[in-house]
Amino acid sequence: MRAIVQSEYGAPDVLTLATVDKPVAQDNQVLVRVQGASVHAGDWHLMRGTPWLIRLIFGGLRKPKVRTIGTDIAGRVEVVGAAVTQFQAGDEVFGDLSEVGFGAFAEYACVPETALALKPINLTFEQAATVPVSALTALQGLRDYGEIQPGQKVLINGASGGVGSFAVQIAKAFGAIVTGVCHTEKVDMVRSLGADDVIDYNQTDVTRSGQQYDLIIDTAAYRSVSDYQPILSPRGTYVLVGGDTTRFFQVMLLGPWFAKRMRRQVKCLTQKPNQADLIVLKELIEAGKIAPAIDQTYDLSEVPAAIRRVEQRQVRGKVAIRV
Repeated sequence: MRAIVQSEYGAPDVLTLATVDKPVAQDNQVLVRVQGASVHAGDWHLMRGTPWLIRLIFGGLRKPKVRTIGTDIAGRVEVVGAAVTQFQAGDEVFGDLSEVGFGAFAEYACVPETALALKPINLTFEQAATVPVSALTALQGLRDYGEIQPGQKVLINGASGGVGSFAVQIAKAFGAIVTGVCHTEKVDMVRSLGADDVIDYNQTDVTRSGQQYDLIIDTAAYRSVSDYQPILSPRGTYVLVGGDTTRFFQVMLLGPWFAKRMRRQVKCLTQKPNQADLIVLKELIEAGKIAPAIDQTYDLSEVPAAIRRVEQRQVRGKVAIRV
């Protein structure tokens, strides 16, 4: 089969299209004929091996142990293992491979059944493959970390990105009043997602807007969490999604101080893939409450170019891969 492989860390040029052995499903796995994948920030961090924490978590301090990256997957079940009970050959599925060995940038992948759910019937494979990582992150950030409630004022910083575009829609589905923050050229796109208000950060410094929000989801993570203190309502919650290692540890250290002295919650999100939340997303999509916003679609051979585009941070929504 064809797959994107890498033998060293580095820029997208380290990724090559090669012919490798087709995997064989174990008892608790299904063999998926991959039809779609997508690219997000985690892919290029794994490709480059930065920050160094990535190498410690996934192994390979000098060379990557994960030879075929790719986390988001959608495809058709071709073979089921002897112990598999949830799926059968021919089922259309989607899932998140971040805790089961990656490998979405290939024509076939062996996946534990618990990492998959049935694909939303109203999405193509390419569309469905853009959902898992980003939409799971948005859902868990809003529901689990932010404890979102109907009628709350929610600010989504980085509303035009992969996580942000889903967060705007999911927050609206929960009944929140949503404000999105984005670049000038993406204002119309964020408004089309359902945001009640959109702030162009080139025109307005949201931290000096005079408005206050019950929940802030920060997917851009360019500024210190203390900058957001004036616009976070009493007992409000700030959730950091992404960002560099420095920002992560800043939030970890400042969180207890904010909670004690400022009576505001400051949290750092760690996304946890799980089948139950994939099913929640499937139901939201099939109900017409959320839909992926796709910037561009690339073929499997073009994965290096797709990752390069995501690294430039100019993507509107998601970048899909057609396998």
